Amino acid sequence: MSFAKISWAMLGSFTALAVCVPAANATNGYFAHSYGARSKALAGASTGFAQDAIVSAINPAGLAYVGDRLDLEFELFSPHREYRVNGGGMLATGSVESDSEYFPVPTLGWSYKLDSEQTLGVAMYGNGGMNTDYKPLVNGNGLFTGANGTFGAGRTGIDMAQAFIVGTYAHSFAKGRYALGISPIFAAQTFKARGLNTFGQFGFSSEPDHLSDQGRDYSFGAGFRVGGLAELTPGLRLGASYKSRIYMSKFERYSGLFAQGGGFDIPDSFNVGLSWDVSKALTANFDVEHIRYSEIKSVGNTFQGNLLGHADGRGFGWNDMTIYKAGVQWQQSPDWIWRGGLSYGQQPIEGSEVLFNILAPGVQEWHLTGGLSHALSKQDELSFAFMYSPQKTITGPNPLSPGQSIDLSMSQFSLQFGWTRRF
Repeated sequence: MSFAKISWAMLGSFTALAVCVPAANATNGYFAHSYGARSKALAGASTGFAQDAIVSAINPAGLAYVGDRLDLEFELFSPHREYRVNGGGMLATGSVESDSEYFPVPTLGWSYKLDSEQTLGVAMYGNGGMNTDYKPLVNGNGLFTGANGTFGAGRTGIDMAQAFIVGTYAHSFAKGRYALGISPIFAAQTFKARGLNTFGQFGFSSEPDHLSDQGRDYSFGAGFRVGGLAELTPGLRLGASYKSRIYMSKFERYSGLFAQGGGFDIPDSFNVGLSWDVSKALTANFDVEHIRYSEIKSVGNTFQGNLLGHADGRGFGWNDMTIYKAGVQWQQSPDWIWRGGLSYGQQPIEGSEVLFNILAPGVQEWHLTGGLSHALSKQDELSFAFMYSPQKTITGPNPLSPGQSIDLSMSQFSLQFGWTRRF
């Protein structure tokens, strides 16, 4: 297949999929723990270990080492979200589980070597986003007794998804010992909220008419990622990458919810990783990722502050996250590869911020992963990855109702399948 034909086919596929990446609760705050089945099976420890064309979502320099290939993948992601209210006060006591527990997430990657040193690539992936969907149960007690919904305004929750289209140029040097890469990032977000109108009625929003139940809104923006990869000694590689803040257009329909009149930029982050070939068959990887959630006012500002939607308005009170990842890969034979991994990052929500985070309980910390790849031929390969994140619960006081406390809980599971064609 010619370069031109592949390019047009990929462009059409990415354009179609960019508008249909669904929302889900991602695993490190609202970032995915990694991208691509091979990396996800290693718990995301792949900044220094390039294996597929989706590596540009982690370290664009890695694209220099993966050759001509097309990676098509599909993930089924299942988060279980729940909150529990203890003690009399504003909210009805008891436990409420979120509906919508299964989300399909497509991923694509393509790379093409221009010559022995230069590679071009395109990748499309979803960040996961945030989703909660609480049934409009009738409140039997609390401030909203007799009314439907968590806050007395019907079915309650938010639905956010983020999709990225990334073009990459990678260049290797010194016979492949070093590589640099750069990726312009084009991002799209979609968001809707419902069941929050009571916050406007109680005077918590600067624009109550643009706070909740405004249908689906869209936001677009751009940023970049740069990365490098170096072979320090034979079999020992060091990788590093930095993703800029992605400046997004505002959610105008929700200018009374998010700070800065609907602002919701995507925070910057960086990754550093080591990869060591312990033997011809065994590779060990260790990564550190840091995400600066606190820099985004609509995410990092606390709930105790100015009105929702204000230039420095209330937010979810998220802290920055630092995630530590370790993964091991064993090549049993030319046709079979096995992977496993473990990651940990302290969740970003303080106990004092539990009320608003009923909408976005991104409290996960531990992730256990595994997977495999099986070569069907010299050209075709199948890959599989699973992830399990055990239940994590945080507890804190309801800031609007002294004596009442709220528990936020979540657990997660995902399965990802991938097909690769080498050219």
